[in-house]
Amino acid sequence: MKTSVIGFPRIGRNRELKFASEKYFSGKISEAELQETARMQREFNLTTQKHAGIDLISSNDFSFYDNVLDTAFLFNVVPARYKDLGLSTLDTYFAAARGYQGDKGNVKALAMKKWFNTNYHYIVPEIDDDTNIELVGTKPIDEYLEAKNLGVETKVLLIGPFTFLKLARFTGSKTAEDFAETLTSAYITLLGKLASEGAKNIQLDEPYLVRDLNEKDITLFESIYTQILAAKGDLKILLQTYFGDIRDIYEKVISLPFDAIGIDFVEGRKSLELVKTYGFPKGKLLLAGLVNGKNIWRNNYAETNKKIAELQNVVSDEDFVLSTSCSLLHVPYTLASETKLPENYKAHFAFAEEKLTELKEIASQSQDALEKNTVLFKNRPDVFDTKVQDRVASIKESDYTRLPAFEEREKIQKELLQLPLFPTTTIGSFPQTDDVRKNRKDFKTGAITEEQYVAFNENKIRACIENQEEIGLDVLVHGEFERNDMVEYFGEHLSGYVFTEKAWVLSYGTRCVKPPIIWGDVSRQEAITVKWSVFAQSCTKKPVKGMLTGPVTILNWSFPREDISLQESTLQIALAIRDEVLDLEKNGIGIIQIDEAALREKLPLRKSDWYSEYLDWAIPAFRLVHSGVSPKTQIHTHMCYSEFTDIIPAIDSMDADVITFEASRSDLLILDALKENHFKTEVGPGVYDIHSPRVPSVDELVGQLTKIRAKTEDSKLWVNPDCGLKTRGETETNASLRNLVTAAKIIREA
Repeated sequence: MKTSVIGFPRIGRNRELKFASEKYFSGKISEAELQETARMQREFNLTTQKHAGIDLISSNDFSFYDNVLDTAFLFNVVPARYKDLGLSTLDTYFAAARGYQGDKGNVKALAMKKWFNTNYHYIVPEIDDDTNIELVGTKPIDEYLEAKNLGVETKVLLIGPFTFLKLARFTGSKTAEDFAETLTSAYITLLGKLASEGAKNIQLDEPYLVRDLNEKDITLFESIYTQILAAKGDLKILLQTYFGDIRDIYEKVISLPFDAIGIDFVEGRKSLELVKTYGFPKGKLLLAGLVNGKNIWRNNYAETNKKIAELQNVVSDEDFVLSTSCSLLHVPYTLASETKLPENYKAHFAFAEEKLTELKEIASQSQDALEKNTVLFKNRPDVFDTKVQDRVASIKESDYTRLPAFEEREKIQKELLQLPLFPTTTIGSFPQTDDVRKNRKDFKTGAITEEQYVAFNENKIRACIENQEEIGLDVLVHGEFERNDMVEYFGEHLSGYVFTEKAWVLSYGTRCVKPPIIWGDVSRQEAITVKWSVFAQSCTKKPVKGMLTGPVTILNWSFPREDISLQESTLQIALAIRDEVLDLEKNGIGIIQIDEAALREKLPLRKSDWYSEYLDWAIPAFRLVHSGVSPKTQIHTHMCYSEFTDIIPAIDSMDADVITFEASRSDLLILDALKENHFKTEVGPGVYDIHSPRVPSVDELVGQLTKIRAKTEDSKLWVNPDCGLKTRGETETNASLRNLVTAAKIIREA
């Protein structure tokens, strides 16, 4: 059978694109040098897939920042404020992605949101009533021809017009339907140009089809694709879906004259049922997503072969193509870079390059590969811990409830803490400078002693506390200089985890993360953060927050096990973090922040499944973490770039005392939802964007706070950035925080 890969990682085996981009941002290399690094990375990706024997390889899966942003620039969906800067095309693109502050002007970046149920972030296209949608770019054509010159005939990947419109933000009175005709026309123009250059296969990614669709959505989709398919000529059009099943539109999709349809059989719970119930048209390719593009465990060949057999009862052999379930963007490059993982562990993993081998082995139906794979799944060491399982089994319903109720706790905490109106704080981390990273590395490699490592961090913490006091912040943090990552750090101090050296995955732009792997049952063996928080508190009379990562985020930003449920894994982690919370409280830390930045990440894409499959256990897992503390202890949590407006009641039921949100890039839209839902928890909507290097002015921040006050009770409002400051520079961080404190004082005095 033939094989297909939806998309491939683009950051580079050793993050070459990341480092080149960051050098370009700082003026250390030219645009030509950056473009050459990008070209070499694309060439490596294409030839790697070709040499692995993959039949259907994508071009145009590359991006300097984000494929949705690429699509916006391709079709002239670029707000005037970025064009008016007068920058080069590439710098205009980066200004929209990162913001710009310089001699050409001062603009914020476009909004950024989570890409469906992943930790990848896309840039939200912004369309106003005067937007003139037309084809103005050549990127897909250029990258197709580049691949062709390398001897690789590709399918050209494009974000589909339906998904693009559904993800866009419309800032005027017009809606997606008003722009559908011109956008469809622009796509048809692009397809014509691709055909004239010799392209044969076009992959149109429409992941939005796995969401709940109403009749209006289905009509819009049909209108767009009736025109595109009528104009495709000799081009073969592949409709590619992923991250779920397309139950609301499956019958309509198979009735349209697509040449191929890609369906996810990993996350698509009803995909197999849909194909078996409604059939699949003969002469149309089914690209069956059976190799998981989001997790790193080896494929179970026997189980996959069972699904293939069921599908081949419906789909003929010549119409069947084995595919990844989604783009391999969401997994690391290769196990070849991992030199420290024990072989008996390493054998159970497959990163992007290893998944290419899996595709070919399954497709070839190799008996030898099947036998080796079967043996592998019978032998997995060090997985189960009966003490952990017994502890989870003994959780009582009362363990999920904190007493007394919020309103009573709020009064107690205000009396105890005596904070001013609009208290100022940060989300947790401070800039991770070169010396901080070197100290961690030297300790890990044995180049310095533990005493030297601790002394360095204590000096950093002391200086960080002094700096925050001098700036005038009300609630301080210790800076997190001991932490490499907010999830990996905790994983390193919990049993049941394994770690990689270079298994980097793209999160947004040039930001990469290295998710730890949940190998077995999870527990805490000793205190993790207590000594750092206690030391920080000893340096000041102001309150210092203890900083923890919550169980749902630790789960969602790790590669999870597949042999037990996500719920069970999360409860194991929740009990471990609960132990840490109680230890912090016992050691005098009166404010504890338990970040749930990734709460929404595994929220089912269909609303009907939100509670039954996720929120009914994810929210209680968070409550389990903090339910044992006294009413005097103030519990904070934080949530990152995502859409929260539709789950505000669930967030309120987390029963934290203070919740900070990302809000700056989304123009504080969450405030309306908070007000409509009578949100009881104290709240800190982020007033400036830390994912941009620009420094917000005092006037800008006063304006933000004025907007917030119109929709939030003064007594419940905190003032803070919208995320941690780890990735920022010290100069811009200090300038931004000084302006933040000044703005809070202006509002307070007024």
